[in-house]
Amino acid sequence: MQHTFDGMEPVIDERASVSEMAYLVGDVAVGPRASLWPFVCLRGDRGAVTVGADTNVQEFTMLHGATVGDGVSIGHGAVIDFATVEDDALVGMGSRVLGGATVESHSIVAANAVVTHDQTVPPGHLAYGVPAETRPLSDAQLAEIDDTRDHYVELGREFVEAGPHRYVE
Repeated sequence: MQHTFDGMEPVIDERASVSEMAYLVGDVAVGPRASLWPFVCLRGDRGAVTVGADTNVQEFTMLHGATVGDGVSIGHGAVIDFATVEDDALVGMGSRVLGGATVESHSIVAANAVVTHDQTVPPGHLAYGVPAETRPLSDAQLAEIDDTRDHYVELGREFVEAGPHRYVE
């Protein structure tokens, strides 16, 4: 479901996979091969929401005034509120990335971690805990970012072909 707000309407690339149960409002842009799963909320009412190419936003996630790069995986139930997640990152289930925070490229936010206001997760690091602390990622963890992204790009493609995620105006 999509809605215009304050004259701004969501713009969704025709190659994106968007569940009919996702909610998009206002200044929202969704890139090619991105996938938005059921019960995702993208609120572009007080700031733009951008979701890059090959990015997946999984069930029960909320993005509000957020910038999300290409090749990002955002796990079930995450919240990204007026923050930035750069390319090729992974944000774990139930985690929070709060106002002014930046998750830099090739980083992981662990499940249920809280990246606090204005905090930066350096490239190639894991953010874990509440509030989040960081440490360098292992090679296996770096590979998990690509594996998760590739899995969801393929799954999104399969859903588009099957019909239930085909975007219809």
